[in-house]
Amino acid sequence: MGMNALGTSALGINALDKYALKDFTTELTEGVYGLLGANGAGKTTLINIFVGILGSDSGRVLIDGQDAKTLGKDFLSKIGYMPQYPVFYRDFTVMDFLLYMCALKGIPAKQGKKRALELLEIVNLSDAREKKIGALSGGMRQRVGIVQAMLSDPEILILDEPTAGLDPTERIRFRNLISKFAQGRTILLATHIVSDVECIAKEIIILKEGSLITQGTTDALEQNIYGKVWEVTVNAEDAARLGDQYYVSNMKQQGERFSVRIVSDMPPAADAVKVSPNLEDVFLYHFRGK
Repeated sequence: MGMNALGTSALGINALDKYALKDFTTELTEGVYGLLGANGAGKTTLINIFVGILGSDSGRVLIDGQDAKTLGKDFLSKIGYMPQYPVFYRDFTVMDFLLYMCALKGIPAKQGKKRALELLEIVNLSDAREKKIGALSGGMRQRVGIVQAMLSDPEILILDEPTAGLDPTERIRFRNLISKFAQGRTILLATHIVSDVECIAKEIIILKEGSLITQGTTDALEQNIYGKVWEVTVNAEDAARLGDQYYVSNMKQQGERFSVRIVSDMPPAADAVKVSPNLEDVFLYHFRGK
C-alpha cells in the first residue's frame, strides 16, 4: 500500500493571518511514522485534516495518487483512527461497544464479532470482554481504543497521543502492540513523548509551529546534529549554572559531582566532550526556547 503524498497547507485559525498548519508535505508508505512535536505544534490539526474532521484552505491528501475528497467513503474505509481523547460509553461492556462500532463502520455483525474477539486476544483483553468500560483502567481503555480502530483491518492507522496518561509499563505494552499491527499498513503516531516512537518508528516527522521542519530515520536525524551535544562533569554549583545558561537534556548525579548533557552549537565548557546524540537531544535541539 502506498500513500503517495500526504500533503496539506495553510489552515487559518484567526484573523491575524496565523496558521495552525502551513507548508506541510510528506509521503508515507508502509511502516510506523512518528509525528513528533511540542504541545500546540499542529499534530492534532494535521490529523483532523487528514481524517476529514477539518478542512484546509489549500492542499490535498492523496492516497495512491487519488484525491481523498473524490474517494469519499472509500478513503475513510481505509482508515482506523484513535483520537487523543477517545470517548467511550462507560455503561457498555467492551464487547457491546465494539459491536456497536462495527455497526457504525458497516461491518456485518458476525464478521465484526469474530474480528473483535481476535483483536481482544491480541491486546490481552479477552477476559475483560464482558466488563463495563467504566470499570477498566486507563491502559485497558486505550487498548479498547486501538481495537475499535483496527476493526475494519485498515490500511492506514492514525493514533493521536495514544499513550497519554498511561504509566510506563502500559506505555511499553502499547508500543509493542503498535509494532504488531505495523506489518502491511501505514501507521501515523502523533506524540510529544520521544520514547513513544524512538524504537518503533521507521521515520520521524518533526512538526514545529505548524510546519514540517525535518523528517528522516532516527539515525539520520541524530547525525544531523552531531557535534552539538556535549557532556561535562561538574560540581553542584556549576551544574546549576549550566542549567540556567544552556539547554540540558539530562543531568545525573555521580557522588558529589554531576554529569550534565547539554545541547548547544558551541562547547559549554572548556572540558566538555562531544557525545553521540539521541532522539531526545534532537527534539530539544529543534524546540530550544519552547
